Amino acid sequence: MADAYTQQSSVSVDQAAFDRLAYFALRSELLFDAVADVTPTQQAMPGTQVTFTIFNDLAAATSTLTETSDVDAVALSDSQVSVTLNEYGNAVLTTAALRGTAFLDVDTVAANVVGYNAGISLDSIVRSVLEAGTNVNYATGGATDPTSRVTIAAEDVIAADDLRKVTAELRGDNVPTFNGMYMGYIHPDVSYDLRSETGAAAWRDPHVYVDTDMIYNGEIGAFEGIRFVETPRAPLFADGGAGTVDAYGTLVMGRQALAKAHSVQDGNGPLPKIVRGPITDKLERFQPIGWYWLGGYGRFREASLRRVESSSSIGANS
Repeated sequence: MADAYTQQSSVSVDQAAFDRLAYFALRSELLFDAVADVTPTQQAMPGTQVTFTIFNDLAAATSTLTETSDVDAVALSDSQVSVTLNEYGNAVLTTAALRGTAFLDVDTVAANVVGYNAGISLDSIVRSVLEAGTNVNYATGGATDPTSRVTIAAEDVIAADDLRKVTAELRGDNVPTFNGMYMGYIHPDVSYDLRSETGAAAWRDPHVYVDTDMIYNGEIGAFEGIRFVETPRAPLFADGGAGTVDAYGTLVMGRQALAKAHSVQDGNGPLPKIVRGPITDKLERFQPIGWYWLGGYGRFREASLRRVESSSSIGANS
């Protein structure tokens, strides 16, 4: 008599196995908040906005004095920049049935997703403020220099001279640097063109800086007095150029380009807070978790911020 084999089809004890480690979407680093170096230091009171005051310098006094005459007094002048505080937040709501049947810890997953959403949301808010700066240059890599975003052609890739010009403008406006260099945020597509043109020898890698204590996330090196952070979150204006050419914004800035203000009441602070909402249903099945922030960003000195708009040879240009 032949042996009877107990195999997979004989019984119902086999099943698909699942890894209990939760993976998440590919995430970009959060970068732009790092340049918000203007914050309130002596805020008078809580309020819906925070106003910063900038005093103007007096004009240079180059005329000689008259021995027997007093000088004519001149008036001080100032300007103000206000940052409005707004509410931001997001939340998820898990059910008891999901938590009770899931093969991994749903609460841990929800906290991770909510926390990253808080960071990426604020990073997007900061980027929107920066990319709306009024000082714009257009790339000179093509045969005809564009005069606006909608005239950027596929061949208008960024060139080394574009960055030399930006550095000269910032220095000409007496814009202070971050430890000797300006900060630049550049899209990988634009970085490809710039580094192809200049060659690797033209770049300074972060490890050869004199000051290595302040190396920023995503920093790839320095060129023409600018420390570059490469990030896919740099401004990209899809089909913003001529026809269907994608336009890119390379942001270059010195100190005091960006101001940040936030509420100092009710547990608020410079970063969003994670909030576990109240369970209000009768059977306590629905558990909310979210984040909340009451604050805002604003451009503090337009003179400290430049944007170079260009295309990319590897961008979506058709």
